[in-house]
Amino acid sequence: MHRVIKSLLMTAVIGAGIIGFMNRGIVWQRIWGSSADIVEVRERVRPELSTRLDQAGFQLGAEAFIRVFKEERELEVWLRTEETFELFETYEICNHSGDLGPKLREGDHQSPEGFYEVDSAAMNPNSSYHLSFNLGFPNRYDRAHGRSGSFLMIHGDCVSVGCYAMTDDGIEDIYLIVEAAHQAGQSHVQVHAFPFKMTNERLSKERDNRWYAYWSNLKTGYDLFEANRIPSKVTVFEKRYAFQSL
Repeated sequence: MHRVIKSLLMTAVIGAGIIGFMNRGIVWQRIWGSSADIVEVRERVRPELSTRLDQAGFQLGAEAFIRVFKEERELEVWLRTEETFELFETYEICNHSGDLGPKLREGDHQSPEGFYEVDSAAMNPNSSYHLSFNLGFPNRYDRAHGRSGSFLMIHGDCVSVGCYAMTDDGIEDIYLIVEAAHQAGQSHVQVHAFPFKMTNERLSKERDNRWYAYWSNLKTGYDLFEANRIPSKVTVFEKRYAFQSL
């Protein structure tokens, strides 16, 4: 019931247009509920998480990379080894909102698709949704297409009005991994958000979809990572995503 009330409140506030503007680095105002105690989370979660990472051949502080798949409701955390990135864990996306397709405007309740970067200023340990980090929507591509929106997060509490909501246990892992990567020197953690796993077979089913050309552009970035297991440098050229292998 508490989550339902929070969701209704958030919808009402967004609809009324009274949420303040927020960019990366500005603390997300705590309007609803209570946040996690980040000190307690670190003390409780880090030892067990470090053990799991060690058993899988990783370490806390390794370079991180995240992929999101709407249709499958999956969030993948990849970590750098000596040469490439390897999959550490796949987490269930507890909730997201809207349909397959990109976010277009403030208030459309769509979870975004595209290529985003999370820097240390985007981290919010005081989130009212347990823990969160800002995806940085709208990015350069979104702005080139006149898309608008704010508060687009990956967070906990399993409630979403445009965000990707995880379980609290899930976001604790993910948050600490991203935080540790920043602390170890990774300036930006890439997050690639896709409508579905971009196989040739799956995309071919969408040939008549209005977003087919857009998704084909996303697939280029997906395919490059599948081929070399290293996230590409993503830029925007002539209002399309462009990719440079690293």
